[in-house]
Amino acid sequence: MSELRLRDAVRGVVLDENDRLLLVKFEFPNWTGWATPGGGVDAPESDDAALRRELAEEAGLAEPPIGPLVWTRTHLFELGDWDGQVERYYLVRTPSFEPSPWLSWPELNAEYVTAIRWWTLEELEATDVQFAPRRLPLLIRGLIQDGPPAQPIDVGV
Repeated sequence: MSELRLRDAVRGVVLDENDRLLLVKFEFPNWTGWATPGGGVDAPESDDAALRRELAEEAGLAEPPIGPLVWTRTHLFELGDWDGQVERYYLVRTPSFEPSPWLSWPELNAEYVTAIRWWTLEELEATDVQFAPRRLPLLIRGLIQDGPPAQPIDVGV
């Protein structure tokens, strides 16, 4: 069996002063759901540089304060030449802002992104939409109540 081809990726757990979470909606051919903004790390980019680029492209968030690495996740799925990706999630605390992606909507749609919005914890816990990771509402509740973990948590699928 050949080795899996996994892409390195970073994601931002973007929380505002009211503990609202910024999420993007992905509509892939085989899955539709909401996830934190982020994407692939292009060598020789650092995690910090990649996350700053992704947050600007998807949300218009320029020069965000990148906080600690809070979660990790390995997710297998078809993604072009990749079999999945290894994701690192960084906490980003920022004042509230109106998302205004630097990429055009046709460019975002080409990356399967179709919407972006803020969610309250109550909205996360009350909806039946799919999230990535699946237990995102529970993870956000823990992050808000307990703060960042001492070591990154593997959040599973």
